[in-house]
Amino acid sequence: MCDHHDKLRSNNRDLQSIEKQWDRREFFKKTSLGIGAMALGSLLQSEKLWSAVNPVAGPIDSLNSFAKNKLGLPHHLPKAKRIVYLFQSGGPSQLDLFDYKPKLKDMFGQDLPDSIRAGQRLTGMSADQTAFPIAASTLNFKQYGESRAWVSDAMPYLSEVVDDLCFIKGMHTDAINHDPAITFFQTGSQQPGRPSIGSWISYGLGSDNDNLPTFISLVSKNGSGQPLYSRLWGNGFLPTEHQGVQFRSGKDPVLYLGDPENYDGNDRRQMLDYLKKLNGMAYDAFGDPEINARIAQYEMAYRMQTSVPEVTDTSDEPDYIFDMYGPDSRNPGTYAANCLMARKLLEKDVKFVQLYHQGWDQHGNCPGGVKYQSKNTDQGTAALIKDLKQRGMLEDTLVVWGGEFGRTVYSQGQLTETNYGRDHHPKAFTMFMAGAGVKPGFTYGETDDFGYNIIKDPVHTHDFQATLLHLFGIDHERLTFKHQGRRYRLTDVHGDVVKDILV
Repeated sequence: MCDHHDKLRSNNRDLQSIEKQWDRREFFKKTSLGIGAMALGSLLQSEKLWSAVNPVAGPIDSLNSFAKNKLGLPHHLPKAKRIVYLFQSGGPSQLDLFDYKPKLKDMFGQDLPDSIRAGQRLTGMSADQTAFPIAASTLNFKQYGESRAWVSDAMPYLSEVVDDLCFIKGMHTDAINHDPAITFFQTGSQQPGRPSIGSWISYGLGSDNDNLPTFISLVSKNGSGQPLYSRLWGNGFLPTEHQGVQFRSGKDPVLYLGDPENYDGNDRRQMLDYLKKLNGMAYDAFGDPEINARIAQYEMAYRMQTSVPEVTDTSDEPDYIFDMYGPDSRNPGTYAANCLMARKLLEKDVKFVQLYHQGWDQHGNCPGGVKYQSKNTDQGTAALIKDLKQRGMLEDTLVVWGGEFGRTVYSQGQLTETNYGRDHHPKAFTMFMAGAGVKPGFTYGETDDFGYNIIKDPVHTHDFQATLLHLFGIDHERLTFKHQGRRYRLTDVHGDVVKDILV
């Protein structure tokens, strides 16, 4: 009972302290400077103000970024202003898309030599196989463009833009199962709880648009296969305003953003102002930075009530744009429609747009599965690259395409002349990048004749992440956040910038 009374007395003292701090005179004294600063910010063009203070950053950083200058960012002149990351969940088969291995046709059905497999880890799905028969791709490959890049006939639209792409054929990662592998690519750790790449960039560089989130994720509707979790675009231990916001298709693109039924919203601004005062008093009393983060989120949500309906409305897009992205682009929530939406968000200077597309996990019927997923994604991907280029945006927009790992050269399950499955393979796979300081029409890395081991220019997941941050003007070793007594970073204690793929 005494403890209970002591707690009540303590709480009462806190409330009295808040009331004492915020009498009428103190309120006007403390808020006058803030109101003046807000007025100044609305009158000045924030980009010009920031670029005048920090000429190295140039006009691609906003006043929000100026607030982040205490981190010393950017560390060097950035090439990228924004990014769209097209994540292909499930592990696309590089051997059926980009990594052409003609010698495999002569080795059809032969067991993969032990010297090639070299005791590498297997998943539980193929660990009990007594043989590992080689499965050459049944898809047809050709070389395209001046770069003479190899692309299979599953990707006819992408073959038209190969001279804008930088293929990385020596990718490798640590995880062999989906969830830890996806988490590793998105957060730099196989264990849940770390901030995602987009959250790190939001924390480091801030926003270029005060009316939309810095980091937005889009997930193709009706996806199948391995589940995707919201923590993949979560902020981890970073302040909550840096978490990704998922945009959905349908009536409510952002959940809980619209006003309740039969509420006209006329007093919304007044309500938020009072709520901001209460939260401000709580912050002065307790100093919890999450209180300020919550204030910022309320204000962003208020502005998004106007900005989101505008940016998600594609009705004013001309027919030739829909034709370029394909018929699915008229169907909200599809991959093609999300690619078009990504372009609109990038035009509004949303810094990090993340697309997720499920269904690339072909343990069986790999040829049919690859063709099906390619049909759903190929035209949209190529159209997005073309669209960014024709608008002059590709030069400062980074495009990334890839999954969490690749597929094996040997067949999982029964092998026939026309069909096969492929298991997970983390030791060698292909991704590609385009735009913003990346060499166009370039192929980096090489695998052996089996597509099983990297024989030239390997690129680890942490190297990829370090390079991505480098393009945004960030030294991956210097962007850190102290949590539970340790300074964390996206690349942990690893990673090297792959300078050979940079312009």
